[in-house]
Amino acid sequence: MQLEIRGLEKLSFRERQAVILKESGNSLEDIAKRLQLSQSSVATLLTRGRSKGYEVVCIIPGGELGLGREESDEEDSSKD
Repeated sequence: MQLEIRGLEKLSFRERQAVILKESGNSLEDIAKRLQLSQSSVATLLTRGRSKGYEVVCIIPGGELGLGREESDEEDSSKD
């Protein structure tokens, strides 16, 4: 699975850092430590980032969902 964050160009450098860390699964506390900021500053960065309208898109290859080409070939064979 891959995450794509669209609209990062709208965000400041610090907002980008906070958003990427948050969308990667880090807690507010972890982000604050990593960026050497208070948790309230990180929350503000995330709020500002959300207000600018970035979008997270999850990209899941078909094979991970059992939708790969191999399975559809097997189904086509069984129909004959």
